[in-house]
Amino acid sequence: MDGKLDFETGVRDALPTVFGYIGIGMAFGIVGKTSGLSVLEIFLMSLITYAGSAQFIMVSLLLANSSIPFIMLSVFLVNARFILMSTTVAQYFRQDSIWQNIGIGTLLTDESFALSMNKLNFTDHRLVPSWFHGANLVAYLTWVLATAAGGILGNLVGDPQALGLDFALVAMFIGLLYLQMITDLSKAFWFQVGIVGMVCVLMYGLTIFFSDNVALIVTTLVGCFLGMVIEQWRSR
Repeated sequence: MDGKLDFETGVRDALPTVFGYIGIGMAFGIVGKTSGLSVLEIFLMSLITYAGSAQFIMVSLLLANSSIPFIMLSVFLVNARFILMSTTVAQYFRQDSIWQNIGIGTLLTDESFALSMNKLNFTDHRLVPSWFHGANLVAYLTWVLATAAGGILGNLVGDPQALGLDFALVAMFIGLLYLQMITDLSKAFWFQVGIVGMVCVLMYGLTIFFSDNVALIVTTLVGCFLGMVIEQWRSR
């Protein structure tokens, strides 16, 4: 990763995350196919919804014959974290048009958000729409094609977990987090490790009392707040 911020560089910077999209995308396609969805339905769900964890939840809720309002509410709760991510990213595009912001926000993912936060370490804390569009589009196209391919292969694979495909997304997040920690020289590495450890403990504790989705949202809010407070205290 370097300091360039053009479209081609965005595509190139996003390429390491492609393998994670392929793995988890094919896993979703396989799960969707074995759950009774057609390849076209899998393709359209990825094209329109474009939310990995939410799509898995949608399939499980459809199998359970859940109502449409309940499915919509569940998807909203799972994706509520993007409100925080979008708010964080939006500050770098205040001078750009509303359409540029809508384009970036529509295709924003956990991976492209983490990638952008890492990119800031190489660009003097600047981002431009063209770079973000490049990163977002390669992720979007890879996800849609990977899920469709998984749907085609769905009849050949009985259990996607047996191949470890369900761990691909987790592994990609771990890699992105590590890259962020070692490249952000404004914060001590062990300070970042401590924050990560605190968030892990908080997440584990909250899952005892709440559902995983609620615990994730609360942990994100509390973790951001505590990290900000501790960072300000250290800077005094």
